[in-house]
Amino acid sequence: MANENSRTHRVADQMQRELALLIQREIRDPRLGMITITAVDVSRDLAHAKVYITLMNKDSDEEIAENLAILKNVAGFLRMQLGKVMKLRSVPQLHFHYDESVRRGVHLSSLIERAVAEDREHQSDGEE
Repeated sequence: MANENSRTHRVADQMQRELALLIQREIRDPRLGMITITAVDVSRDLAHAKVYITLMNKDSDEEIAENLAILKNVAGFLRMQLGKVMKLRSVPQLHFHYDESVRRGVHLSSLIERAVAEDREHQSDGEE
């Protein structure tokens, strides 16, 4: 079991690297934003892969949905290209998902900064 688990991790890591290069070099859609692949989760049977992405400078839900639709449309092409690069008997089907963790992290950081600033204001008011 541990051997199978490490194999799926190796496949996921290689897929993440290869997909990042393929999207950057091969996909020529001007609507596609600057995409970062944050993680790839491959099923144990290597039939499916969840590809988690983030977008640089695009925060609206419409832009995210448009980029996910573009990636869904080119998933077959990317899968074919992965088959040429990777040494797998069958290449997993690609399912693209938006990774909310970066957006959530930025939001939490701003809340922390605001709380610290308010705390400093209260301390400076108390000293006067």
